[in-house]
Amino acid sequence: MSQKPPTHPTPFEPESAENAPFSLEENLAGAATAEVDALATLTNEVSNLKAQNTDLAEQYLRAKAEAENTRRRAEEDMSKARKFAVESFAESLLAVTDSLEAGLAIQEATREQLREGTQATLKQLKSALERHKVVQIDPAKGAKFDPHQHQAISMVAAEQEPNTVVSVLQKGYLIAERVLRPALVTVTAPK
Repeated sequence: MSQKPPTHPTPFEPESAENAPFSLEENLAGAATAEVDALATLTNEVSNLKAQNTDLAEQYLRAKAEAENTRRRAEEDMSKARKFAVESFAESLLAVTDSLEAGLAIQEATREQLREGTQATLKQLKSALERHKVVQIDPAKGAKFDPHQHQAISMVAAEQEPNTVVSVLQKGYLIAERVLRPALVTVTAPK
């Protein structure tokens, strides 16, 4: 007796219900379960992203507030530095003011006393300026003309080298190595 080989559907034949591995209901239930799992995964991802977004928003607000506080503190520090720098400079000039007032209070001062008092007061003033980094620009005769520190008022013919200082009409001043006022000078004309 010959046995009939089992028949398998070819790729072009539809499976019969008896040969199908799963029923239609089982396939639909499996697909629904997969969709529910995918939906649960996506819902979980959305929840995680919302939590991250909230955390980042809080971090941003904290950083923004910290930056604003730092800026405000820096402005306050700058304001205090300017205020106290002027206060320190003014305090150093009080001794000069006291000396001038004491000199003016003497009714019967001689020329010599006035000269000595004025020289002492000038010395106090120069000392106060130097303490606050205000330095005199007083180029010597024959010094090379420096347009960064000198202002030429006129040019004169002279025996010295061209573009050198002949005379100082008004001393200049530097404050912390920055020109506060250039020295007014006459210079030699080019030959």
